[in-house]
Amino acid sequence: MRQNKNEKHKTQFPSVRGIRRACSRELYRTIKRLKVFIPADKVEQAEKIYARKVAENIAFIVENSDNHKVQADWWEEQVAPEIAELWNVPAEALAGAFRHSYGG
Repeated sequence: MRQNKNEKHKTQFPSVRGIRRACSRELYRTIKRLKVFIPADKVEQAEKIYARKVAENIAFIVENSDNHKVQADWWEEQVAPEIAELWNVPAEALAGAFRHSYGG
């Protein structure tokens, strides 16, 4: 099956496995920049929260796949408060660590 030339360069929707792995990597990098110990069970809970929120907003994420600043803004508004509460860290510090690790 041939694709149109325009469709070939469009960003494809990621698989569920791809979403989970990307969320896990991004949170790992964020934790490294926080320089705070987070227990493994809380990391797993945060990964589930983050993956669920990404899946709910996948159209927005794919649409802005080239714009890390917009994605980091979305993460700060939608994901950071819930994870900050779970991890008992300030939301501003968590958002800053995510931005630094994600490049937004």
